[in-house]
Amino acid sequence: MKDVGQRGAEVAALKHAIPYVRMFKGKTFVVKLGGETIADETRFRGLIEQVDALHQVGVRVVLVHGGGPQSTALATALGIPTRMVDGRRVTDERNLEVSIMTLNGQLNTRILGMCRAFGLPAVGLSGIDAGLVRARKRPPIETGEGEVDFGWVGDIQAIEPAILASLLEKGFLPVLSSLGADESGQVLNINADTVAAALAVALGAEKLILVTGAPGILENLEDARSLISYTDLEGLAELREKGSLSGGMKPKAEAIEAAIRGGVKRVHLIPWNVQDSLLIEVFTNEGIGTLVVEDIDALSDAEQAAG
Repeated sequence: MKDVGQRGAEVAALKHAIPYVRMFKGKTFVVKLGGETIADETRFRGLIEQVDALHQVGVRVVLVHGGGPQSTALATALGIPTRMVDGRRVTDERNLEVSIMTLNGQLNTRILGMCRAFGLPAVGLSGIDAGLVRARKRPPIETGEGEVDFGWVGDIQAIEPAILASLLEKGFLPVLSSLGADESGQVLNINADTVAAALAVALGAEKLILVTGAPGILENLEDARSLISYTDLEGLAELREKGSLSGGMKPKAEAIEAAIRGGVKRVHLIPWNVQDSLLIEVFTNEGIGTLVVEDIDALSDAEQAAG
């Protein structure tokens, strides 16, 4: 039996959350899950349980997922080499088939199964459905490794969010893999952070939340204690110049900037491997990862003090 102190703490936590529930009820959150969040069964279950909590209090949630680790593992098992440049996957014909099998097959289905365990009315989709994510093949570009042809990788041209808006209006929870297609129907692999940011803008989302293996954005990549609690676009630019945004963090930073410039007021980058990280970030001033806004002056005094 719980003692009086424990029950009092739970009641206090509930009272603290009520203003946030009122604020976010009926609003849309786009939550992006990396493949690593799905690999750990216990943490994965806990994360979907938190998504269920958001759904139950009236937040409209869209889940977007990648599948990098799983795609790499399957490619390795099939004897297909994997190449990453600036945190993005080079996708030749064979790697495209791997991405299709992993994203639309293994991972989307696993997420739907876990949602079913909590009674969430989840619907599985890809960016190809109803022309949701319209893209074109990325041309060869200059990188730190010279000119690189990323293969069947797509750059987003347009988002047609009508199907998502309809599902959200009817109370469903869309679960979207990060595949798109061009005008001819050619399937293209698109970075999941990029897709999530574009969807957040198209849906007028209140928040974009990137759930990742990192604790947040670090000023010093070698020191987890250098976590940046909050920053803005100017701060991101400074971190890029210092070299703090490299590897897989580079496309995340680009997605964050695109979302904010597109009108999303707040973007959160939180760790998947900390218990209740999603709810802590949404329902407390202190949060747990990194909050990015257009201008720090837009943050409340309480949020700045907590950071």
